[in-house]
Amino acid sequence: MTQKDITFVADFLTEHFNEAPELYNRKGKYFNVERVGQYLKDEDDDLVSPPNTEGNQWFNFLKDSAHLKESPLLFPYYPEKSLHFVKRQMEGVIDQCLQKPADVIGKSVHQAVCISLYKISQSEDSTPQLFKLPFLWNDKTSNLHYVLFTMLENSISKIHILRRHTDTSRSVSNGILAVEFGNFLNNSINESSDSRCYSCLDAHFYDDETVTVVLKESVQQEGKERVLAQLPLS
Repeated sequence: MTQKDITFVADFLTEHFNEAPELYNRKGKYFNVERVGQYLKDEDDDLVSPPNTEGNQWFNFLKDSAHLKESPLLFPYYPEKSLHFVKRQMEGVIDQCLQKPADVIGKSVHQAVCISLYKISQSEDSTPQLFKLPFLWNDKTSNLHYVLFTMLENSISKIHILRRHTDTSRSVSNGILAVEFGNFLNNSINESSDSRCYSCLDAHFYDDETVTVVLKESVQQEGKERVLAQLPLS
């Protein structure tokens, strides 16, 4: 260690660990602890050196506001407690707030339809990831709910669109369909079907009537072409 390091440690001990007779009556608290560390202790004891809130603009603002001072919307402040204590208190309040909605929503959710997308062999050790890029969109005008996704393996050039009515008692035509890009960007019918084959990198709804897709050439070569295309749902 250099002399500068030793001086730094000595100054730290001198500043934070001076004897404090006024703390002798507190169990194990004979010295002022380092002021940052006390906030991080996971215990319910009061802080040894609580912060000085005098002149704090926020506290003065609350003190002068009769409406905010008693408002149940403001989380109470515990100036004598550590951050761990406050975190546990806040988690308890949040859990309490979310419990009732979770119960109500959970009881109201039910399966509307079951569609088999693919089957895999039961003997396989690890299940391959075949489902990719799920993107949800809700068309409030037509009360339709969409899911965009792609399937890997043999259908990388296709994007699948699942459409359901938000009223589960009603059905819509073409509930699920696939759009294949393949070689649709070929300049002429004379081009080889394998020369310009495209797969979908990403897909999102642009608005209620348009889907935006990012395509790439499937051929294994440098400088693969990327295409940003907007396709009307119609």
